[in-house]
Amino acid sequence: MVNQIISAINKGQSFLITAHVRLDGDALGSELAFWLMLKNMGKKAVIYNQDETPQQYRFLPGSQNIVHELGDVGLYDVGVVLDCSNLERVGKEAERIGNIKTLINIDHHVSNGGFCELSMLDGQASSTGELLYRLMCEVRCNMTKDICTNLYAAIITDTGGFRYSSTHRDTLWAAGDLVEKGAQPQWISENIYESDSPARLKLLAKVLETMSLDLENKVGSLFVTQEALRQTGATLDHSEGFIDIPRTVKGIDISVLYTQLENKYYKVSLRSKGQINVERVAGKFGGGGHVNAAACRIAGNIEEVKSLIFAAIKGIN
Repeated sequence: MVNQIISAINKGQSFLITAHVRLDGDALGSELAFWLMLKNMGKKAVIYNQDETPQQYRFLPGSQNIVHELGDVGLYDVGVVLDCSNLERVGKEAERIGNIKTLINIDHHVSNGGFCELSMLDGQASSTGELLYRLMCEVRCNMTKDICTNLYAAIITDTGGFRYSSTHRDTLWAAGDLVEKGAQPQWISENIYESDSPARLKLLAKVLETMSLDLENKVGSLFVTQEALRQTGATLDHSEGFIDIPRTVKGIDISVLYTQLENKYYKVSLRSKGQINVERVAGKFGGGGHVNAAACRIAGNIEEVKSLIFAAIKGIN
């Protein structure tokens, strides 16, 4: 399949690159690295995202070129969907993007059932960035400093700074090679993890007040409400990384972040330690992800949603 993807890349002349809504470092770093590779190959390429680029990722090389209006999909002979387990994850333009003649999907979510004929899927990979690193080695593209910076950012964010169980030998090997070729770990980490806005810190203070320890202190929960966002002037993007806070408490096996959306839904993000499979929890509600990191959306009030999640957690034990 990799050879077929490489053939499609070589034959294609005009590419649309996209990723999921609620952008994270893996999605953005992967998009930008792929875009730079195509540009260096003399191809025409556009990155379209439904959502704006979060502030902490705007330092990534090429990020100023991302567009948020799709335009005429007839201009593209290849669509590249990154870090998405299904096409709907790209947002409101999913149907139009699906009409592009040739679609390539590169993704590392175990819940990906394969929605493209041309797919590079590996649920054991740490990140889509790691998969792209493998692909670029096969293509033998010029691994410029900017490409390496984007791929390193993709890998470091989806591994939680190489702390998650998805971090393997190949992950560290890829990261080391990217550093050798020009990525600067300290500079990248400072931009991502040490550039908080006052609004994010104010939101964090409010969210920490909601922490609860449940199910014999094995599950730690945090809540992001619309009221907290209004009071602090923060946006949903400012809550990225909050899910990892309960994991730092000794004895906690599963951390849950409940994010209140405006359409009477809650986004439920889950993280776990060891072999506890939270993808099975998210899957009960139409979500997905990985063994140790998954998410879903559930309609209802917070007590109803919390009760459903706890029942599902008990069901996997």
